[in-house]
Amino acid sequence: MFALAGVLVLTIGGCVCVVWAARGGPRWVRGVAAVTLTIGHILRDSNRRRGRGSNGGNSGSWGGGSDSCGSDG
Repeated sequence: MFALAGVLVLTIGGCVCVVWAARGGPRWVRGVAAVTLTIGHILRDSNRRRGRGSNGGNSGSWGGGSDSCGSDG
């Protein structure tokens, strides 16, 4: 239970850093954002290799194709 809560906190924190870095945050935020995006790419690629990435052409579970947890670009 605590491990799941910890993963959730880290995921949300990573997404916040990605959005903040896109708006010109400090250097450490850009570093955390880069790590977050890299981990996301690795997980997504490993999912594709296992055959779970094809869900009608959408790259996300909910149909979103954004790599940045909701930022505009």
